[in-house]
Amino acid sequence: MSGTLFIIAAASGTGKTSLVKSLVAGDDRLGVSVSHTTRPARPGEVDGVNYHFTDRERFLAEVAEGQFLEHAEVFGNLYGTSKTWVEQQLAEDRDVILEIDWQGAQIVRELMPQALSVFILPPSLKALAERLNGRGTDSTEVIAHRLSEAIADISHYAEFDYLVINDDFATALADLQGIVRAARLSHRAQSQRQAELIRRLLSGA
Repeated sequence: MSGTLFIIAAASGTGKTSLVKSLVAGDDRLGVSVSHTTRPARPGEVDGVNYHFTDRERFLAEVAEGQFLEHAEVFGNLYGTSKTWVEQQLAEDRDVILEIDWQGAQIVRELMPQALSVFILPPSLKALAERLNGRGTDSTEVIAHRLSEAIADISHYAEFDYLVINDDFATALADLQGIVRAARLSHRAQSQRQAELIRRLLSGA
């Protein structure tokens, strides 16, 4: 498989979702895995775009069949990443992004050790708190809890291949684009993608 699987994780409020959206928008060879979930669709959500919505019985059957790279239960709802879809995309020389937490990243790395992982860091806890406050949707207590969780998430930074600081959005986006470009030029990817060219060069043709 000449495509690359990118795992991108971050603490809540770091700007991961916005960065990934901009990264994918400018690259037609890069896509984001759409998770499967048993939770009901919210107003405006589209099946197959936001999530693949399914029932619990079917989800658990697919778990038993080994169809998920990783799965987890959050607040009573199941979420999972399709192994078949990801492998198909990689085989077609498309790169795939998984937006998952550090626990999911650990599982995926065990199954697909060739994946490249990126952890996005905020420039400071003060900046992170300001971003969370800026949403205007959470109480002071909830924000304090989110900051505590953020510190716990950040403690796993050493498990990732790359660290990107989201201080300036444009700079962070350029850093992510650089990681994607470098991965496409890696020996693993190019030796498969350019196998015929290499054969001709070595044969003197």
